[in-house]
Amino acid sequence: MTPFGHKLREIRAERNITLKDMAKGLGVSSAYLSSIEHGHRGQPSRRFVHRVCQYLNIIWDDAEALEELAIRSDPKVSVNTAGLSPKATYFANCLAEKISTLDDEEIEAMMKVMNQEFDDNLGPSTE
Repeated sequence: MTPFGHKLREIRAERNITLKDMAKGLGVSSAYLSSIEHGHRGQPSRRFVHRVCQYLNIIWDDAEALEELAIRSDPKVSVNTAGLSPKATYFANCLAEKISTLDDEEIEAMMKVMNQEFDDNLGPSTE
C-alpha cells in the first residue's frame, strides 16, 4: 500500500463512503480505485488527486498534504546517482536491496537522519 492509497482508504472509511460510490463519483471503476488504494497502480496523476480533493471537499493545506502523499507514492522508485560519490551509489543500492527487511522503527530512524518527518497517519488529517 502506498502513502496516498493508505490515506485515501482511511478518509473513505472515516466518511463511510463505499469504494463503489467513490469510484462512481470520481468517474473511475471500482477496480481502478481499489488498485490505487492498495498500491497496485503507479503514482496517481495530479488530475486524479485534484478530482479526489473535489469529491471529498478537501481544500487548502489538507489538499496540499494529499498531493504531497501522491508525489511520494511511486511504488517503483528510481534513484539516479550519476555524478555522485561512489559511497552514494553504494548506499542507494544497499537501500534498494535491504528496504524490504527494514521495520517501521528503522525506517523512522533513517528518515530522522534525513531530516524528514514521518507521521503514522501519513500526513495531516484531511477533516
